[in-house]
Amino acid sequence: MRRALNIFLLTVFLIALSAPLALAAEGHDGGEGLYGETSDKVVTNAGFMIIAFFPLLIFALSMLQWRLDKRKDARKKAAKARRARADLRGGW
Repeated sequence: MRRALNIFLLTVFLIALSAPLALAAEGHDGGEGLYGETSDKVVTNAGFMIIAFFPLLIFALSMLQWRLDKRKDARKKAAKARRARADLRGGW
């Protein structure tokens, strides 16, 4: 309980300390973001980029999974071949 109270008080203190900095920040920017003025063309192109991103992500992750499965199958096949030739290797 005491630990939770300390965390709460620290959080309130940090918020109170940072509030003047937030209030002293630059005024309104007119709705302009980091990229610049947001027009219909900018929003449409961003939407097309999002639409293209997800199929490309799925394709890349599918190719990665395929390669990993291929390596796993090769490891299993090699382990099975080693077990089959265990008597030929000798040893105790």
